[in-house]
Amino acid sequence: MTDLPFGFNPSPNPDDRGEGSSGGGNTPPGGMPPGGVPFDMGQLGQMLSQLGQMLSQAQTSGGGPVNYELAKQIALQQLAQSGGTAGADQTSAVTDAVHLAEMWLDPATTLPAGARVAKAWSATDWVNETLSTWQRLFDPVAQRVSGAWVDALPAEAKAAAGPMLAMVGQMGGMAFGSQLGNALAQLAAEVVTSTDVGLPLGPEGTAALLPANIEKFTGGLERPASEVIVFLAAREAAHQRLFTHVPWLRQRLLATVEEFARGIKVDTAALEQLATQIDPSNPASIEDAMRSGLLEPQTTPEQKAALTRLETLLALVEGWVDVVVGDAVGERLPGAEALRETLRRRRASGGPAEQTFATLVGLELRPRRLRAAAALWRLVGDQHGIETRDGLWAHPDLIPTTEDLDDPMEFAERLGGSQLGDDPIAELERTEREEKERGENGPDQS
Repeated sequence: MTDLPFGFNPSPNPDDRGEGSSGGGNTPPGGMPPGGVPFDMGQLGQMLSQLGQMLSQAQTSGGGPVNYELAKQIALQQLAQSGGTAGADQTSAVTDAVHLAEMWLDPATTLPAGARVAKAWSATDWVNETLSTWQRLFDPVAQRVSGAWVDALPAEAKAAAGPMLAMVGQMGGMAFGSQLGNALAQLAAEVVTSTDVGLPLGPEGTAALLPANIEKFTGGLERPASEVIVFLAAREAAHQRLFTHVPWLRQRLLATVEEFARGIKVDTAALEQLATQIDPSNPASIEDAMRSGLLEPQTTPEQKAALTRLETLLALVEGWVDVVVGDAVGERLPGAEALRETLRRRRASGGPAEQTFATLVGLELRPRRLRAAAALWRLVGDQHGIETRDGLWAHPDLIPTTEDLDDPMEFAERLGGSQLGDDPIAELERTEREEKERGENGPDQS
């Protein structure tokens, strides 16, 4: 293996030593071994220090399935090397852009402003501010995967392994942390807002833009930087309106990811093969095993259902934001339509978020029905007004379903016939009462 983690170098092969190497007698004074390469005691000390730090992290990481301290450390180190600390000095420009965007959004939606503060984040800020949400998302996944093979072991095997199981668990947490750290570093270098991946990752009520990443994003667009930052600020502010004033939405999105994770099942037949490939004293062997696909989760019917719900909900969020932002900035920014299309393609084709989730947990965050959702929201707004359109977010049972995305015209007609826009909650309660009464009276009375 050539890509050893944590900065270690390959150990010398004992079979390559000279015939007189036993006892170290062939090493001349001054530390020059056979072959003329000096022995670097400083490098040995650094290696031992790293090893001690790794083991200390494994013991103090709380015993969870992922070593998040290691993940954070790896992500921040990679970002520091690539200049990921830039951008925090542009708070004034971000604040002005968000303020302007909020004024433009006011007549385009009935949902009031949701962002209480606007911030300019660097890539490292993004890691620090979103890590707690990533922990919520990845803990169930890592717990299922890392614990599956231990649970599958016979009782006598567990007893024989003894303390070794705890050591392997710590190493597994470090391996997950290493993978997550690398993924977060890549993601932090590309996202342009706190809601760029479609999930509410940052603190509630905080509209955050990443100016350094926006500058890179603007490079190939041939649009003024001021126009791009206002457009992205409008998207961020629109997301914050949804996540702040639709109380169930944030929880439903994150809970659906957790539901997907709880359904993970690992092929126990592959565990026997995995056991032959893992060296508990070598973290790299565990990470290699995870990358090999042997622990790749099997998709269950429950997971497919959760994934469908997640894709639909992400599409509805992105479609609503697309329509509202289009109405808000369409006549004010000359390049708005081109920017809308660029971002629609970026989200629909699967950006960095999709690779992050697909690599680590087999879960894609691609809103496959984004255009269909935008068309549905546009149709509802045109036929019934923005009050009815935005009123559908009042309760999760009111929002369009996957089937509604297939036939938005039928949904709009049904919406008009039920007069849902007058009082959506009252209509929902009436429907629930009717269903309850039918259940109590029996099928013959329905």
